[in-house]
Amino acid sequence: MGTSSETSRPFRPKKRLGQNFLVDPAISEKIISLSGFSPEDTVLEIGPGKGALTLPLAERVKRVVAVEKDGQLVDWLTERLERAGLNNVTLLHEDILKLDWKLLRKHFEARISIIGNLPYNISSPVLMKMCQNPLWMGRAVLMFQKEVAQRLTAVSGNKAYGALTLLVQYHAKVFSLLKVQKGSFFPVPKVDSMVVSLDFETPYPQRAVHEAFFIKVVKGAFAHRRKTILNSLKGAMPDQTPEALLTALTACGIDSGKRAEVLDMGDFLRLSAELTIDNRVSE
Repeated sequence: MGTSSETSRPFRPKKRLGQNFLVDPAISEKIISLSGFSPEDTVLEIGPGKGALTLPLAERVKRVVAVEKDGQLVDWLTERLERAGLNNVTLLHEDILKLDWKLLRKHFEARISIIGNLPYNISSPVLMKMCQNPLWMGRAVLMFQKEVAQRLTAVSGNKAYGALTLLVQYHAKVFSLLKVQKGSFFPVPKVDSMVVSLDFETPYPQRAVHEAFFIKVVKGAFAHRRKTILNSLKGAMPDQTPEALLTALTACGIDSGKRAEVLDMGDFLRLSAELTIDNRVSE
């Protein structure tokens, strides 16, 4: 087993990149253990930072492909990996939001397994990239600020429930793994975090008639959260007549005076299917 000693050079976290480094080795070990990745796995790590997850993970899996935006951190972590004697980590100096995920696929024989501690400012965009390529994704074990994690695991009627909840849960089975106190990081963030598992090999069992339109309906329904489902859809989907929207809602047994947050996945799938049929949405 390699040593996890750091380099002799100090590194100052960059606030503009949302860098809050995990500094509690016990939490790192717990995350790796809960991830369940095996010695045969190749794992994509998003934002390895100073290697809190990278080093213990590399000692347990076949290979780690780590994508890091900060060039200074890439150099710092490269030195740390060399000092630890770990040669099964491929460090890519790339912005995960700009990187073509097709290029990542060449590193994986099957679906992409993912781990990472995501900064708040890239959480939603990264999740959307994953949802745009669900057949490429395997299981993702990701740490988010508590607010984001609560949105991902929410159920209808919960104030955290929204479009992100539905779009992610449509593509993956989601559940929380571990709460992480803010004191486990440096610099200490303002809020606690949570590790969440997303299994893209177990999507929601019912599929949309037209997925692009389903996404449009979900986003439209939550575009104005405080409005009723009918008024929110009227404002967000001007191509649909009020009469068509009301007819579709009635046909699905949905009270047009309710808000979107009380509708569950099945309601949205039925509603998008009804509107698709009524308006002959093309592929």
